Amino acid sequence: MWFSTKAMPSYEAILSATASLTASVILLRTVANDFIPESIKDRLFLHLHKISSSLSSQLTVVIEESDGLTANQVFHAANVYLGEKLSSSTPRIKVNKPQKEKRLQVTTDKNQEMVDVFKGVKLKWVLLSTSRNHVLKKNNKNGVLKEEIRYFELSFHKKNREMVLGSYLPYLLQKAKEIKEKNKTLKLHTVDYNGTDYWGSINLDHPASFNTMAMDPAVKTALIEDLDRFSRRREFYRRVGKAWKRGYLLYGPPGTGKSSLVAAMANYLKFDVYDLDLKEIQCNSDLRRLLIGTGNGSIIVIEDIDTSLDSAEDDKVTLSGLLNFIDGLWSSCGDERIIVFTTNHKDRLDPVLLRPGRMDMHLHMSYCTFSGFKTLASNYLRIQDHQLFGEIKGWLDKVQATPAEVAGELMKCEDPDVALRGLIKWFHNRANTERQDGSLNI
Repeated sequence: MWFSTKAMPSYEAILSATASLTASVILLRTVANDFIPESIKDRLFLHLHKISSSLSSQLTVVIEESDGLTANQVFHAANVYLGEKLSSSTPRIKVNKPQKEKRLQVTTDKNQEMVDVFKGVKLKWVLLSTSRNHVLKKNNKNGVLKEEIRYFELSFHKKNREMVLGSYLPYLLQKAKEIKEKNKTLKLHTVDYNGTDYWGSINLDHPASFNTMAMDPAVKTALIEDLDRFSRRREFYRRVGKAWKRGYLLYGPPGTGKSSLVAAMANYLKFDVYDLDLKEIQCNSDLRRLLIGTGNGSIIVIEDIDTSLDSAEDDKVTLSGLLNFIDGLWSSCGDERIIVFTTNHKDRLDPVLLRPGRMDMHLHMSYCTFSGFKTLASNYLRIQDHQLFGEIKGWLDKVQATPAEVAGELMKCEDPDVALRGLIKWFHNRANTERQDGSLNI
């Protein structure tokens, strides 16, 4: 069998035809954006996109929004990452503002091509969608549910396949995480049996920070160093075969700042807070479901742990159920979780709760010290020193006062002289009361 060379098109003719067809595709796409109805445009664009892709040496990676019931992290990371890459020349963008968020969320719209450059390689993104019909049967009648399936197509030269899969996509995931952390609105979640995964949430706008905490400087420094070490040790926990979690016990009298410290930790780490009231939970299985419903990078708070279990009914949460929640098999359902327990009476806790792996770090929230007072004076009165500081130091050595009590007195006047003299008068009154019951430290 043979073929006449006259019947075979030349290489130049093939190249010219390909270029002409590609140009036609681009022209048709432009016309479609301006004149064709939206319902027809999506199907037309999809067909043109497939024709254009089939004529090139490009490799296309399909990134679907979900795999069954499981969300695809790469899809959502790409949505966040590309939203930051949108330029003023982008013809169409999508804007959304969730009810509980402070910022507008700007993302790319369907059928809008975007170009990114990574290590000198050009990468083309486009968000596409298709639909799938599901037949529903209700009351012996058939209905049709139309489901939209969104997906990204990432196109690049085939020779860059390993670089894209090995370097670019991991880079995209990391950048998206950084963007989300920067723009994140912290949430305070509480048990709500009517909510998703038994949780309901509001924005966490607590202003506490480590700079404003009136606590022992050495304890504060040790806690910050421990949190930093925990945050960077993902691979360490995996290597030693432990779940990536850490437990803290905050103990001390009421008014010493335990709840404020939790807020300071959340603001420092950019972690959501889950307030787990054991008295509201109906059984151990619900406790497990609540654990699964918490997000990665979060703080789970169990306040007044000494009374929470004592008051639980027999058919509610048990100590063994709580222990399984803390460090059993279910505790590995998630990453980068912190569990904070608070109590006014550490001596009342069951020793099995206190061991490492459950309560790894014990932090004593003490009565107000002189260093804590100086922090409060800076916060409330904006002063670093005063002639009355020496007298106040003497009172703090003799009279037990919580940071909340001291702060309450400093808030009564903005004038430092008046506020500090009012605090000294309060110390006098407290000392008289303690003399009467014999508790004054002299």
